[in-house]
Amino acid sequence: MGTLGAADQAILRFLRTKAPHDPATEGVVKGLGMIGEWAAVWVAIGVAGAATDSAKRKRWLIAAATGPSAVILNYGVKLSFGRQRPLLEDHPPLAKAPSNLSFPSAHSTSSLAAATALGRVDPRTRVPLYLLASSICVSRPYLGMHYPSDVVAGALFGLLIGGFVPAVGERTLEERMADFVADLSHEEAPITSAPADRPPVTPPPAPAEPEASG
Repeated sequence: MGTLGAADQAILRFLRTKAPHDPATEGVVKGLGMIGEWAAVWVAIGVAGAATDSAKRKRWLIAAATGPSAVILNYGVKLSFGRQRPLLEDHPPLAKAPSNLSFPSAHSTSSLAAATALGRVDPRTRVPLYLLASSICVSRPYLGMHYPSDVVAGALFGLLIGGFVPAVGERTLEERMADFVADLSHEEAPITSAPADRPPVTPPPAPAEPEASG
């Protein structure tokens, strides 16, 4: 844990002190943090998908609700861990948050959950969705709002949530896991060889009955 904690602090300090922090870069990163609040950007993407793709409207709306739902689930986990947000001397956070709880990152959880669910509605959108989600994740330690481990844990939690959301098109993670287990069971089952083909056996002719004597 000591090594992990030191790495956490080192990466956080690097992003806060060595990464570019000119006004333009900070403005872009702050914007990423803002659109990620309460999964706002993910709701907008889902609603836009529902408006333009009537055949999958219900799926888009379900996926759109995944982000805000993930924020609520994330808060329950935060309460159980109670980890406080990072504090670096001379480098205060560059954004604000509704609570001081840090682990796991709600931005990361909601972004990966929504990106995964939305990508299951239309797999062609996965690459841009995950690029946006990754950018939002990186913005959190850059702004001093989270330790890197908060972001990693939140992202993994979000992937699970997004994979288990039902009725968005692709099979759920639960269904795929069940198939995987079934395949393993099938492979481990003993294989009995079929009997070799044998030529048909012709029964011997019945003995002739003796003629009755007169």
